Amino acid sequence: MTMFFDSEFDRIFKRMSNSFFNIDDIFEEFKGNGSTSGPYYYGYTMTVGPDGKPVVKEYGNVKPGLLPTSDTREPVVDTIVDEKEKVVKLIAEMPGVEKTDVKIVVENKIVDLSAEHDQKKYHAKVPVQQKIDENSAKASYKNGVLEILFKLIEEEKPKGKTVEVE
Repeated sequence: MTMFFDSEFDRIFKRMSNSFFNIDDIFEEFKGNGSTSGPYYYGYTMTVGPDGKPVVKEYGNVKPGLLPTSDTREPVVDTIVDEKEKVVKLIAEMPGVEKTDVKIVVENKIVDLSAEHDQKKYHAKVPVQQKIDENSAKASYKNGVLEILFKLIEEEKPKGKTVEVE
């Protein structure tokens, strides 16, 4: 199992490294262009999934090989599943906006986050893998951090009775 994890980690690290080296070329293009203004950022978060395999998520307003088309930033979003409390928590970092500027739309297990205040603009569509009750959503925003809580929907075990054949 260790060899699988090592080879998988090496593959992901090479992919990440290539993206960072290529991103430097993209930033050089912006210096001469002058039509868009920064800041530009791009990064990865890497965690270990429930199956033991690494999970890599990209974030930022620049993707490798693509030029940013707007001044909208993608907030850093993390998903925390608490089986004990039966909740899913989404945490998004969106500094520089007020809580009245934040708009959240939940539809078909996709959470659409957006906020705009003066020069700060954020937008992200976050898929939720777990079965959640969309109507149970509760959100709070404090010090640039947005937290959204959803209740998990427990899967019903099949009801029925086994009948013995005589």
